[in-house]
Amino acid sequence: MSFLVSPSNKQAKTNDRWHSAAQQLAETAGVGFNGTEPWDIQVRNPCFYRRLFQEGLIGLGESYMEGWWECERLDLLFTRLVEAHLGEKMPKQLPILISLIWARIVNRQSRQRAWIVGEEHYDLGNDLFEVMLDSRMQYSCAYWQAANNLEEAQASKLDLICRKLAIEPGMKLLDIGCGWGGLAEYAASHYGASVVGITISKEQHQLARERCKGLDVEIRLQDYRDLNQKFDRVVSVGMFEHVGPRNYDTFFKVVKQALSESGLFLLHTIGSLTTDLTVNPWIEKYIFPNGCLPSMLQITQSSEDLFVVEDWHNFGADYDHTLVEWEKRFTAGWPDLRENYSDSFYRMFRYYLLSCAGGFRARDLQLWQILFSYQGVPGGIRVPR
Repeated sequence: MSFLVSPSNKQAKTNDRWHSAAQQLAETAGVGFNGTEPWDIQVRNPCFYRRLFQEGLIGLGESYMEGWWECERLDLLFTRLVEAHLGEKMPKQLPILISLIWARIVNRQSRQRAWIVGEEHYDLGNDLFEVMLDSRMQYSCAYWQAANNLEEAQASKLDLICRKLAIEPGMKLLDIGCGWGGLAEYAASHYGASVVGITISKEQHQLARERCKGLDVEIRLQDYRDLNQKFDRVVSVGMFEHVGPRNYDTFFKVVKQALSESGLFLLHTIGSLTTDLTVNPWIEKYIFPNGCLPSMLQITQSSEDLFVVEDWHNFGADYDHTLVEWEKRFTAGWPDLRENYSDSFYRMFRYYLLSCAGGFRARDLQLWQILFSYQGVPGGIRVPR
């Protein structure tokens, strides 16, 4: 009698073991495999379970990109995964450990490397972002307090920023990380500001200049470390996530040098509940290379003795709504985009948008608007909401 097992049976038994281990882990988040709930994972390739443990979060994302599994509601799935802290329960893969060590040794957001995210993400194509975003192409959290749609919510965000900064006609405003020029255009046309916007994306630079043509706006292709000018107001929206912990001190010192003594600075950034040097490795690999989310501790330590914090506003729950709206627009506009992008890109981008929505819905990710003054405003400020 032979006790040899055929390779196919061996593979099946191996998959069963990985399946059982994955099931135990997923059950702690209330997630099933091939179940009937909209957040359940529908497995199309039985090798998925092994890949999940061997490659962790990168394997989870890449296997979705390759069609190994489906999920009716990715946002609901990731809300449950994040709330259950499943990422922390999975074994740390060697590439993640290497990335952490590398982040401690190397300045991943140096002058030379700072342009990488512009080339690999923001320069993907204006056609993509024009389809997905509002008419001003705001690629940051909208403000939904009194808004009925994305267009209104993004306009409310821009107006909130201008009101918090108390911008008056003729004031000089610096916009660090100006994107496609939406805030620069709004501040100039609605509040009479004289604006200088800087970006490290060539695509953004070109479109922002076109958008602001005829206004008192100058758009520069420039690294923030090369600034050498004084302004009445400084703003940075959705750019600080690319600065990196090794450069936080430099960033705040640059802003301090650029700000007049009676000036105000507003920082709009995604925030992390904990201090870390890395981000989700799949996001790092496919979406925002060299990115890192700041913690409250990192921001306060780096701005200490430089500014007075006048206000700290958290409306991170609004980012969930914003990301879901972006995904709806992206999906609806895909027929017009698919000639320029692959099917794998489509799955990647939906995964990115909806996994991030789940993170904000679980309140693991935050969105902060922090208002600083150069040396304290006499009598304080009644900050708008």
